[in-house]
Amino acid sequence: MDTQLRRLTLFGKHVRVAVRPGSSCGPPLVLCNGIGASLDLLQPFVDALDRSIEVVRFDVPGVGGSELPVVPYTFATLSCWLARLLDRLGYHQVDVLGISWGGGLAQQFAFQHPRRCRRLVLVSTATGALMVPARPRVLRRMVTPRRYRDPEYAVSLAPQIYGGQLRRDPDLVKEVLLKEARLGERGGYSLQLAAGIGWTSLPFLPLIRQRTLVLAGDDDPLIPPVNARIINRLLPHSTLRTFDDGHLGIVTLADELAPAIANFLSAA
Repeated sequence: MDTQLRRLTLFGKHVRVAVRPGSSCGPPLVLCNGIGASLDLLQPFVDALDRSIEVVRFDVPGVGGSELPVVPYTFATLSCWLARLLDRLGYHQVDVLGISWGGGLAQQFAFQHPRRCRRLVLVSTATGALMVPARPRVLRRMVTPRRYRDPEYAVSLAPQIYGGQLRRDPDLVKEVLLKEARLGERGGYSLQLAAGIGWTSLPFLPLIRQRTLVLAGDDDPLIPPVNARIINRLLPHSTLRTFDDGHLGIVTLADELAPAIANFLSAA
């Protein structure tokens, strides 16, 4: 069946959600996007993923088609927001995949709602404020969402920020980052930045008991691969896999990574 786009009202605000129905008896896979990215960015990954797996995507408040929240949020409160969203959709237990900024939300959700999160997939992400950071010139480029609004600017930054295939072919960023991009309300990007201030998963990672697949590109300027090794060491039941690509490998290398993730989710 085709993906169903839905518009729900949560805490008085509209939320944009996409559900691709599946035939598997396993729980759905919930995708948590990177900063500034609407749910559309991960379409190539969804297309490459086993059709039997139900997939749920959403735009966080203020991003894509979701309205700005009444008050700012933290990862902890956004985790509660996500739990309420899943209640509205009728899901009790889910698998969760988080990429980059969304990996922070995924870690928080797994810790905060252990009975609702069966398995965890962390892609191109880190432990928050206490991590091995990117170079300052890379971090400076992340302060504004201009790369989602200005195609030429995005192309010029691709090698510095994303690495991998986008380093070798910067023009590919127009296809990967901008083709399906849906900009949100002004202020949404700032709320995402603010949510990460002071947040770190280091204290609670050893308490996350879910089986976890940690994926990291070997050419990721934004999240140096050493962060994946740190996460893998701290999570009791995790497996680390590196891939030959950059920060957006889950999109540019979807044909390789989607089957690996499907195998992880379906393994006994």
